Amino acid sequence: MAQGKLVSVLSGQIFDVAVDLREGSPTRLKWVAEFIDAESREMMWVPEGFAHGFLVLSEFAEVSYKATAFFSPEHERSVRWNDPSLGIKWPVKPGEPPLLSPRDAAAPLL
Repeated sequence: MAQGKLVSVLSGQIFDVAVDLREGSPTRLKWVAEFIDAESREMMWVPEGFAHGFLVLSEFAEVSYKATAFFSPEHERSVRWNDPSLGIKWPVKPGEPPLLSPRDAAAPLL
């Protein structure tokens, strides 16, 4: 089940990324990213059909979603954070990959 998300940061700072995975979309596999923090109170809308991921840039961060549908684990999919076909410019130091959850660490390439 596709899910749109309105992402906000309650504490800390993140680099928030959305990737268009919609079949037939003229922007398929294109990505957008924003730095979001609690002080600015800015938010990012991630439409249905987009992959979503973020990198915590502060010591910790608390992220909140308002979603268009209930969470459905059986429909959840993952894409490797550094998939070369996407070319996402993550703000990480060369040779210092981010700390990943086990699920994200096992995510496949597209």
